Amino acid sequence: MALGTAAFAQAWWSFVRTIGPDSRLRLAPTPSGFLHIGNAVNFTLNWLGARLCPGARLLLRIDDIDVERRRPEYVQNIFDTLHWLQLDWDEGPLSALELEREWSQQKRLPLYEAALQALREQQCLFACGKSRRQLRLFGGDYPDHFRNQACSLEDPDVAWRIRTPRPCPPEQLPPDFIVRRRDGIPAYQLVSAVDDLHFKVTHVIRGSDLEPSTRAQQYLARCAGWSAFERIRFLHHPLLTDAAGNKLSKSAGARALFVQAPLAASPTAVFHVVAQWIGLTIQPSSASELLAAAREYLSPCR
Repeated sequence: MALGTAAFAQAWWSFVRTIGPDSRLRLAPTPSGFLHIGNAVNFTLNWLGARLCPGARLLLRIDDIDVERRRPEYVQNIFDTLHWLQLDWDEGPLSALELEREWSQQKRLPLYEAALQALREQQCLFACGKSRRQLRLFGGDYPDHFRNQACSLEDPDVAWRIRTPRPCPPEQLPPDFIVRRRDGIPAYQLVSAVDDLHFKVTHVIRGSDLEPSTRAQQYLARCAGWSAFERIRFLHHPLLTDAAGNKLSKSAGARALFVQAPLAASPTAVFHVVAQWIGLTIQPSSASELLAAAREYLSPCR
């Protein structure tokens, strides 16, 4: 269930107090569109959580497994946004060139393939040759009888899906979700979980729209026997919405931060949102002011 801002403030400070000097948080944007204010708020929350505990580290991990949707201008926009916010990170690429050379998820394909084979050996998977158009007829559900299609994991042009408990409402756990796409590319839920394990992430702050993804990845970890993943702490923050009350989305064309007038606007509104969400009464004009106020609030409670 999504938290309101008052409940989130309480959850936030409880979460922050679990972050220690050996903790690792991460920024994990996808270069599939220009970033909006909701992305900037998420970046700031993760940065603040890491910086409130000396020794905690922040990773920049750009989720670029989907090469068809990745574009150079979207990748550059991630770095531009972080510099605009004046947020630093401890590990990860410092430029688009470094991403391509060292940090791209394409470099970690063997890890994802090994995870897929482990799931296959556990007999958790089945093949699916249904298209999105065919599945759209069933809404967010996945019919039980589709588990017994006349195809195998060896066939070309089939997706690999993981069997999930039935019955299970889609808002609780995506039913029979995909772990390998029909084009052979490892899917988001698997890739994200494997990367969090690989980089030893301990704390994840993400939007409430990703709660089903969190549950999917936790279920995936249980199937694969990844006990370390089950120790990762998750916090889900509220979502910013547009005038119609819809969540901001890159794919839906949410207003980009500064694409038309690069770096002309101030990021102050981002820090105001974060301060309000975590219960601070100030209106910081910079990330450093936000951090100072949060440290002052937290200090007596440590």
